[in-house]
Amino acid sequence: MPVQNLSLVLSDPDQTARRAADLAARLQSGDVVLLSGDVGAGKTHFARALIQSLMAYPEDVPSPTFTLVQTYDTQAGEIWHADLYRLTSIQEIEELGLTDAFDTAICLVEWPDRLGSLIPDDALEIELISGSEPETRLAQVRWTDTKWNDKVEPWTP
Repeated sequence: MPVQNLSLVLSDPDQTARRAADLAARLQSGDVVLLSGDVGAGKTHFARALIQSLMAYPEDVPSPTFTLVQTYDTQAGEIWHADLYRLTSIQEIEELGLTDAFDTAICLVEWPDRLGSLIPDDALEIELISGSEPETRLAQVRWTDTKWNDKVEPWTP
């Protein structure tokens, strides 16, 4: 399948949160979103906004940096939010049960490079890059599975 690409300029954290909510409204179980970028690029902010937009009642959404995975029951189904920064082997990822969740939950994965060969072929990849202004981000979005065409449609001009 050919790779599809989309670039978005996110002018501030509020616009990033709105874009995350736009995507959240179209997600379903089995969707995997891979969030990459440098420390401080906005991966957790994006994930937090996406998760909170699907909650029936506001709830704190902490970074899973130390817990590795946080799960949430939402209106769209179960969400797994994983931060793989501290992991060093594929074995550790398999022990988390994350690969099973790829089939049954909505999964948001920070530091997806740690997945190695476990990266799902049908995942949506979002790389966040710091812009020239302090709060500006560039989102480089890539996918091959056509299921994402409609899901990213609100992001297209």
